[in-house]
Amino acid sequence: MGLKITVLGSGTSSGVPTIGCSCPVCHSADPRDTRLRPSILIAHGNRNIVIDTTPDFRAQVLRARITHLDAIVYTHGHADHILGLDDVRPFNYHQGARIPIYAARPALAIIQRVFEYVFDNRERSTTVPRLDVHLIEDAPFEVLGLRFEPIPIMHGNQTIFGFRFENVAYLTDHSDIPPSSLERLQGLDILFLDALRHRPHHTHSTIEASTAIAQKLKAGRTYFTHMSHDVCHAETQAALPAGVFLAYDGLEIEA
Repeated sequence: MGLKITVLGSGTSSGVPTIGCSCPVCHSADPRDTRLRPSILIAHGNRNIVIDTTPDFRAQVLRARITHLDAIVYTHGHADHILGLDDVRPFNYHQGARIPIYAARPALAIIQRVFEYVFDNRERSTTVPRLDVHLIEDAPFEVLGLRFEPIPIMHGNQTIFGFRFENVAYLTDHSDIPPSSLERLQGLDILFLDALRHRPHHTHSTIEASTAIAQKLKAGRTYFTHMSHDVCHAETQAALPAGVFLAYDGLEIEA
């Protein structure tokens, strides 16, 4: 069964345009330079799985015309990856069902703290997201018939997860990919990599570093995501080698 991947957001934690910025990218007329926070939608048959619920989740769902949501998988617990969780409530209404979420223990602890009202089981007069929690360990797990393999990556000094599913891998927010994880990324058709900007950053990869990883792994196609306003789409894309592309919001990929 084929997969369809939609890039819901390709930007960094502050998004692009960045508030209060007058740089050329933030004022670009190229729609590919407008980037919401990082997330993808995986359509697996008639099932929709989202990786991360960003602060822009509602806008992303409306733009992509997502009419149902079957599961959420989390990479980690930072604000730009979790803060849209409350906006799953309309899916609960329309589907009449709970939605499974999958997260590693550190990410789940943050989600349960930030959204305490979702998990405290108190009687209430207002509605909250209705979720079924599944804990991710460092072992493959299945989401609605699709096998996910967690890929440990370093986000500064924190270990978080990227994911491989079939011949696709989605890795965001990485400053380093350990050799043991690189071994799990062989033979890919589609690879997503963090590529924040050209200048070094202590918790994210750069365009140049991710280009080197792409050339080492030799996936069929590699897409960069989690990009800041330092990255002009047209100019940067023109300098990339064959088979390496900048993702952009709304990009659809058949895998």
